[in-house]
Amino acid sequence: MLVVRIAEALAGGLLVLATWWSVLVTLVVPRGKITMITRALFRGMRTPFVLFASLSRDYGRIDAVLAARAPVTLLGLLLGWLLLFLVGFSLLFSAAGADVAVALRDAGSSLFTLGFATPTTDQLGVTIAAAASGLIVVALQIGYLPALYSSYNRRETLVTVLASRAGVPSWGPEVLVRHQLVGIIDSLAGLYAQWENFAADVAESHTNYPVLVYFRSPRPLRSWVIGLLSVMDSAALYLALAPGRAPNEARLCLRMGYRCLREIAGTLRIPVDDDPKPDDPLQLSREEFADAVAYIRSSGFPVERSAAEAWPDFQGWRVNYERVAIALAELTDAPPALWSGGRRLRTPQLPPSRPRDRRPTDKEGTPLPLPQGDGKAFGHPDAARAPADRPRHAPD
Repeated sequence: MLVVRIAEALAGGLLVLATWWSVLVTLVVPRGKITMITRALFRGMRTPFVLFASLSRDYGRIDAVLAARAPVTLLGLLLGWLLLFLVGFSLLFSAAGADVAVALRDAGSSLFTLGFATPTTDQLGVTIAAAASGLIVVALQIGYLPALYSSYNRRETLVTVLASRAGVPSWGPEVLVRHQLVGIIDSLAGLYAQWENFAADVAESHTNYPVLVYFRSPRPLRSWVIGLLSVMDSAALYLALAPGRAPNEARLCLRMGYRCLREIAGTLRIPVDDDPKPDDPLQLSREEFADAVAYIRSSGFPVERSAAEAWPDFQGWRVNYERVAIALAELTDAPPALWSGGRRLRTPQLPPSRPRDRRPTDKEGTPLPLPQGDGKAFGHPDAARAPADRPRHAPD
């Protein structure tokens, strides 16, 4: 009997300590680490949502199902920790002399501060420890939420702004085309500077609070992963196609962007090659790249190189972030944007939505040409007409 009690005391004590370590690393210590317990809880909450979402092929319905995943995961973390504490303290109460049913009752009464069980003198220390654990964990979780949602709001503000500059779901070539059609190419330097800061902020917040990775945007076709990927692709395209005109901010945005993705991937235990070769193969094909370059040229964007000449430079940039970006897009079930890889839910890739052409027409219904100048008379990209051979989707 003494051996059994010692074993129960050791098992209960280790379980309580392991649970406390998981709580501290997740909620208190900002070091970008995930414990085994937290990782198991993340994965356990993920499976039912993915299975339920897989019943549909409509991305709007899929997003509606997956939108609840992150909040439910937060609740699941709290309940999981409390359940582990309940088991651990039940073992400690049992080691102090209570039978199984009484130990479970005493642990529940103490942990949830219900107070309907009266502990013996031998159990007083365990009772106080259990009561303190329940109160502190709930308080830490409540204090965790403001920091979490503050980071989320900062992230989503810039993602929302990008919707008018790159469509939804966003796409790198579309960023260049829209800025050219409206005559605001000079503002791309500011855009890249903003997204350099965005990447730094996301790297800091999403490694400290990994559950943020799974929080989805309020609108189905928006995503922080796709937004960052599209801005980085546009910067890589600009540097590859027009190196003489590309702003220095494009390089800085790219470097901070792939550092951000790699740091988040490291926290989530996603394999990353920190030093890829410039000529390593891409998932993106040269044909897709050539088609995008033709689309960019059709907008009048000042291109200095052909697609064949620009490909090596573009490949050398994209190889730094393509695999990790696609892995994160798949992990978060991000919108199936162009150039963002496949999805396990097998939804077809969607080109960015484009506003309807609202230019005046002649008597035959043909849109009148844009006036000479910078195009600002027509406002934002709403004035730009999408090429006829590219599908349109309803505006976001």
